[in-house]
Amino acid sequence: MLRTTFICALVACSITPALAGSFAATSAGTSAGGTSASSASTSGDDKVVRQARDDAASFVATDGRIRGAQLEAALLHLREHNAGAQRASDMQLAKAILAL
Repeated sequence: MLRTTFICALVACSITPALAGSFAATSAGTSAGGTSASSASTSGDDKVVRQARDDAASFVATDGRIRGAQLEAALLHLREHNAGAQRASDMQLAKAILAL
């Protein structure tokens, strides 16, 4: 579920076509409907990313000058579990977290 949500968020943030294409290739059948998960069914992995929203907002608003611990944890988690995220910048990933 995290991968599907993340893919949709990256596409919505207009990340470069090559990057968006690599995400789409890793997960067949993704759709915008995949973003409607309830908080009751959120896995531990999703929580790491969702809890980083405030830190991601601060990071984006300050053009990367404020880096919170929860954002750092989410960036690490995303890069460990998604090959496409390894090629994305911190700013691109922070914007994708905000789009969730």
